[in-house]
Amino acid sequence: MTAQERAFEEKLEEIGAGFEGSVGIAVVDVDTGRVYEFNGDDMLPQQSVSKLWVSLTALSQVDAGRFDLDEEVTIRREDLVLFYQPIRDIVRSRGSFDTDFRDLMERALARSDNAANDRILRRVGGPEAVEKFIDANDLKGVRFGTDERTKQSKIAGLEWKQDYSYGNAFYEARDEVPSEKRRKAFEAYLADPVDGATPTGIARALAALARGELLSAASTRLMRDILSTTKSGPRRIKGGAPQGWDVDHKTGTGQFYGGEQSGYNDVGILTAPDGSEYAIAVMIGRTRESTPSRMEMMQSVTRATAAFHDARQDDVAADDEPANGIAGAGE
Repeated sequence: MTAQERAFEEKLEEIGAGFEGSVGIAVVDVDTGRVYEFNGDDMLPQQSVSKLWVSLTALSQVDAGRFDLDEEVTIRREDLVLFYQPIRDIVRSRGSFDTDFRDLMERALARSDNAANDRILRRVGGPEAVEKFIDANDLKGVRFGTDERTKQSKIAGLEWKQDYSYGNAFYEARDEVPSEKRRKAFEAYLADPVDGATPTGIARALAALARGELLSAASTRLMRDILSTTKSGPRRIKGGAPQGWDVDHKTGTGQFYGGEQSGYNDVGILTAPDGSEYAIAVMIGRTRESTPSRMEMMQSVTRATAAFHDARQDDVAADDEPANGIAGAGE
């Protein structure tokens, strides 16, 4: 490891260690596969970051000729889930919503719509199909878990009921869970998150996506095009990107209990103005820090990555200069 690389890892450690809570950070140079990390092998809750694996599974089936994103689908009340699902407003006003799976994928990734994601999940074959994709591509340090209904209910100490998908029914039911049961469920999730993944595992997977190793060229481009339009978390890793850098990313945000956040994440691919790419995963397992503090920490990782890249480019440029600054004849 070069002095620059050591300095970069030390900076990541400084950022992570200076934040109150459980934090994991990983940055992967897409071209070389080199990993820079702080607590990069810690298994942390993904929350909506796990939507990545659903869409990747779907697109792998598209590449295999087993799925067409233009396939029509109707979203009904029984397809609704909980928490963030903008599609619910359409179903509420119309009774149902006719669309296609391409639209659902855009909603699931760019808008983090839980109902859209779970409908794609059922179409591709459920959690088992997603885990099969993860295993087939040797995405170590990544597991999917289960659908949003099952996961979020269990974290709250509840069993899913479809009535929870409308209004405040879920929140009201959660408020009725005895505090001891709620705390036990919350702690059990954090101790062994069903959707757990390591920052290094996620960053390596994103680097493989960027290199075109997971999907066809067309599907890779579609996935990245959608991630480039992500609406959630504009002040997380994206907020630290210098001018001229592009960010394709996916956020994840978990439940609160007792003033503590479970799972506050952002992962993605940073592209420098010269085309160099870095896969990045910044994951907070649990914290009581304020939201602005969380976002600032994430932005710091992005800024440190950009500074590391620029420093390396400056060294390359210096190495290319003629000795003593004197050019030879004809140069």
